[in-house]
Amino acid sequence: MNFHNATIGFALTGSHCTHDEVLPQMKRLVELDAQVIPIISHTVATVDSRFGKASDWIKQIEEITGRKPLMSIPETEPFGPKKMLDCLVIAPCTGNSLARLANALTDGPVLMAAKAQMRNHRPVVLAISSNDALGLNAANLAKLLAAKDIYFVPFGQDNPEGKPKSMVARMELIPETCLAAMNGRQLQPLIVEKYRYLTT
Repeated sequence: MNFHNATIGFALTGSHCTHDEVLPQMKRLVELDAQVIPIISHTVATVDSRFGKASDWIKQIEEITGRKPLMSIPETEPFGPKKMLDCLVIAPCTGNSLARLANALTDGPVLMAAKAQMRNHRPVVLAISSNDALGLNAANLAKLLAAKDIYFVPFGQDNPEGKPKSMVARMELIPETCLAAMNGRQLQPLIVEKYRYLTT
């Protein structure tokens, strides 16, 4: 994979349980010679959870990228007029963010970055992590699957017995999906198995 001279926006939203899976892929992109610009939602920037403190996540992101994450709408708005990003990946992309993007709501830095990117017909890659992707959010997922310039990290049910409406992306495929998207192609297969918590 060649990311030389590529600038990748890497946006995180509040599915805290998947951050441990996502940050190694941010590091992989850096190791693959991409210039990675980190962006975090208000939730990631402020919420301490059982999965870690907000300050610790921010510190890890800064150590990986060498940059302070962008945390406001004014910081990400220039992505549009300046055409700064070759690709934007939102990982994890919560059901909340999925719904907002599908309905053209721009109320934070991550969604502003996506709007700016789509304005220029440049790729937006979504790595979903949603407990209701096969529930009420299925309509939003379907809308974005058919949308121009939107690509998905392959995803599947992570706990079909315990959470049958939940879908989570295979985060380890983020770099491969970004590269395919930059070439106008959806990485296949799109629907994959992802059993993380099988019960017997």
